[in-house]
Amino acid sequence: MNTEDYKNKIIQGDCVDVMKSFKDESIDLAITSPPYDNLRNYNGYSFDFEGIAKGLFRVIKKGGVLVWVVGDATINGSETGTSFKQALYFKDIGFNLHDTMIFLKRNPIPQIYRKRYNNGFEYMFILSKGEVKTHNPIMVDCLHAGLKLNGTTYKNYSKNNQERNKMASPVKGQKIKGNIWEYVVGKSKEDQEAKAHPAPFPCRLAEDHILSWSNEGDLVLDPMCGSGTVCKIARSLGRDYVGIDISGEYCKIASERLNRHQKELKLN
Repeated sequence: MNTEDYKNKIIQGDCVDVMKSFKDESIDLAITSPPYDNLRNYNGYSFDFEGIAKGLFRVIKKGGVLVWVVGDATINGSETGTSFKQALYFKDIGFNLHDTMIFLKRNPIPQIYRKRYNNGFEYMFILSKGEVKTHNPIMVDCLHAGLKLNGTTYKNYSKNNQERNKMASPVKGQKIKGNIWEYVVGKSKEDQEAKAHPAPFPCRLAEDHILSWSNEGDLVLDPMCGSGTVCKIARSLGRDYVGIDISGEYCKIASERLNRHQKELKLN
């Protein structure tokens, strides 16, 4: 079997083994969140990080992107640093660290560790195989859109001296969104569908990344798809998907969500 045989399916199995059947450079975009630092019990399964990383590098197309959503546990008073170690390993095997983004949670779980501030975010490492091919930037309104300026100017970000020599008057209406993305976790009806999984991320997070780094007709992979959020959103946005998970229970949840989604699309 090759990548085409898996298109628009949820596959139960170890993603390292499953990806061995994929053709080289056949995936446009991969989005996933690994079971990092044993912060959750994923039915007792563990994962081979280095094997997954190497497999992803092989199957992602040149110019393609991997979105790796990850955080760190705090053990004996110290954060593990696993997220940074993984990002550096991705660079070692050939990925570019295109951007380090933040997934900011509006409703984080209350802090259980003493003498530190409540942790309300995770990292979203945007890793590319060479220069990024597709970027459809999300735009937001400028705070002072239309304002006519007299003296304030933007910095000229050159390699040498940075000088303020560019006047923006009036201020433009929109700008590219920043790299800190804020979401409510688990409250929407759509997100509630995934509550049987220990750590689903918001559908909006998957949607924003799929829109940003892929086009209609592209193939999106989640190698640890859990409840199938990435796969569901990819399909709803006109992309093809491949979902892999080692847990039969989670594959069932994902498949049921996708089947319901397909029926809803037909009714509409």
